[in-house]
Amino acid sequence: MSASLPGSRELPASQYDLSTYWGRVKQSAGIADPRNGVNPFWEVKTMTPEIWQAKKIVDSTLHPDTGQPVFLPFRMSCFVISNLIVTAGMLTPNMGTTGTLLWQITNQSLNVGINSANANKSTLLSTSQMTKSYLLAVSASCSVALGLNALVPRLKRLSPTTRTILTRLVPFAAVASAGVLNVFLMRAEEIRQGIDVYRVQKKPDHPPDSSPPPPFATGEQKTPPPFPLNPSSNPSTTQDPNLNPSKQVVVVEAQAQQQSLGKSRTAALHAVTQTAISRVLNATPIMVLPPLILVRLQQQAWLKTRPRLVLPLNLGLILTTSVVALPLALAAFPQRQRVPVRKLEMEFAHRLGSGDEEEEVEFNRGI
Repeated sequence: MSASLPGSRELPASQYDLSTYWGRVKQSAGIADPRNGVNPFWEVKTMTPEIWQAKKIVDSTLHPDTGQPVFLPFRMSCFVISNLIVTAGMLTPNMGTTGTLLWQITNQSLNVGINSANANKSTLLSTSQMTKSYLLAVSASCSVALGLNALVPRLKRLSPTTRTILTRLVPFAAVASAGVLNVFLMRAEEIRQGIDVYRVQKKPDHPPDSSPPPPFATGEQKTPPPFPLNPSSNPSTTQDPNLNPSKQVVVVEAQAQQQSLGKSRTAALHAVTQTAISRVLNATPIMVLPPLILVRLQQQAWLKTRPRLVLPLNLGLILTTSVVALPLALAAFPQRQRVPVRKLEMEFAHRLGSGDEEEEVEFNRGI
């Protein structure tokens, strides 16, 4: 979500260099910060740490295509918390068939909500398509989990320790395979119809000695207009009506209107594929490291005599791994993706009109 201070000075998209991996990691860590779900917008008047904090909350709350708030449990700032209990349930040792089915269904239900809420919104999925995709994803995850649970005990040539480790890794195989399928199913309409592609917005040239912009407007509270799909170039304001008026902040939107160059199926395939890869990158450490570490810890005498510590240890391992893994996975690819026009359908080169096949266009990848 880009915004700018009133006046001629534009607010940068991020504090960090989003063209680098570690810059995106720092940006993703801010978006995924669980504290964003409870922080209000505080009054800020200049380019200070407070305004960066306010922008971080905006970026983690509002969808970049619609400008509307993402449903709280499906925001990236709630991802770690939302997944903690579900992951702990799937990684519970010696779980029966019923438990396996229930936790896989719960996990895929959560994935459907997250994938749908954070997808590119230029192409929408109908309710019937969403229901069909959900049922297919649930069937896939349950089939993989139950199939591997039945297969591992039959591997008689393996040592008991190896079979135990493989059993603990069954949820990872189910989550990884069904997670990829879930992303492609929930965003299949994007691949069929394409997603909006835009010209890369060039920053206007401002003299370095330009006078500082006026402060944020505060005072009379007005009901803000809804965010359009393509925000207009006229500044608009948003306010949270639930906050104390003395702590209200007006978030000024001065994003230049972006006219879509059209819908690209190639861009959509890039977006969905990269999102699916990032889901696997996120699930791998979360679903692999805690069970392997727990297997080793359960062989220790101190834990054998204190079996009640297994659950809190498991939750702690999952939480720690999730907090570290999520920003690293989200940063694997830029959310606002840029590609040379030559990598898309030929029609886009003609629509740009520059004749330069290396000129870049951009699109929202989704997260």
